[in-house]
Amino acid sequence: MRALVRDVRLSGLLNTGMTQRYATTAQSKPALPPGSELAGKSNLTAKIHEKLKIMQYKHNKIMEQMTGDISGMEREDMARLAKEQSSMGMIVVPYEHLLKLYSELIELEQMMSADDPDLRRLAREERQEVLENVVTAENDIINALLPKDSAESAGAILEIRAGTGGDEASIFCGDLLHMYEKYAQLRKWKLETMSMDSEGDKIKEIVLKVSGRGVFGVLMFESGVHRVQRVPATETQGRVHTSTATVAVLPHAANVNIVIKESDLRIDVFRASGKGGQHVNTTDSAVRITHIPTGISVENQQERSQIQNRERAMQVLRARMYERERSRLDLERRASRNKLIGSGDRSEKCRTYNYAQNRVTDHRINFSMFNIEGMMNGTALQIVIDQLRIQHDLDELASMDNFDDISPPTQ
Repeated sequence: MRALVRDVRLSGLLNTGMTQRYATTAQSKPALPPGSELAGKSNLTAKIHEKLKIMQYKHNKIMEQMTGDISGMEREDMARLAKEQSSMGMIVVPYEHLLKLYSELIELEQMMSADDPDLRRLAREERQEVLENVVTAENDIINALLPKDSAESAGAILEIRAGTGGDEASIFCGDLLHMYEKYAQLRKWKLETMSMDSEGDKIKEIVLKVSGRGVFGVLMFESGVHRVQRVPATETQGRVHTSTATVAVLPHAANVNIVIKESDLRIDVFRASGKGGQHVNTTDSAVRITHIPTGISVENQQERSQIQNRERAMQVLRARMYERERSRLDLERRASRNKLIGSGDRSEKCRTYNYAQNRVTDHRINFSMFNIEGMMNGTALQIVIDQLRIQHDLDELASMDNFDDISPPTQ
């Protein structure tokens, strides 16, 4: 995995136009040699290095104050300095480690020009390890610099709906459900079906509540149109069909104060439809709730009780309204950016599953993997999610045009 991350981070996914010079200390020691493998390929630009060096200087000054004579310092000032020192340390400590790695890399690349062949061989071997450590250190710094989205630590509402393709789309919807169920088992997450419209293995629509640590932060990139290309079981002439399913991942708004006025809701009750039974088509247990100002409508008929169906429908409505507000604020904050990964736009084809070629391609990052079986049983899904996260973080960093947004993380 470390090699995979290294190859991706040092390949075409890297930002272009990066400086070839690297700050190895606050006193600006020599840069990496022009022929270095890292020269011009760092994810940390000269502007970011400049900002990091300023943080390093401030951090050192605070350390001097904290270790000096503090007898005349007020308690509030001491607490403020301690908090600033701790927050900056979350960035400065990995940055100082990165500077040491840069220095090691320079020394190793100089050793690779030595006359002794054994020394050159050892230097080449050790350089690969240092390069991997550089990628890890840069990644730690990027994660510390990026603003944190509190929703990423929450659970999620996962909605899967059959798109174009008739019965094959409904079967593919069930395949995606199986993939996410298996992946959730690997992550030890809890799945709860909130509503489902199905017939045998054909699923027209299903809404799940996924509980666990950081669920939304992991699954947020799954939103979009998923396309399958394969020969359906009902196809007699062996022709490949293309079908789609849409996936929406919403942060679960259990602990978020979303104000929904009762006067803004229109609640309709109707008889549930299904395969039959004591309460099907005999009682008005199904519920449809419409939020009039936004037009958002949710219905649920999963439970026998009208009260339980209403509670479930309200949970989904609250999640959708939370995601709507969250998306609005996100778009306002990034009005200058047009490229978003995992935006959930239904018109965006995010991923193709080609069974004949044993290939899964995520079109947002142009990443392909030849392991359909591993993907559909959930074991290989993490590989794609990792690549999406890497590109997302790099895009987020690149969007900080003037880097004024870079600040120590809050605790």
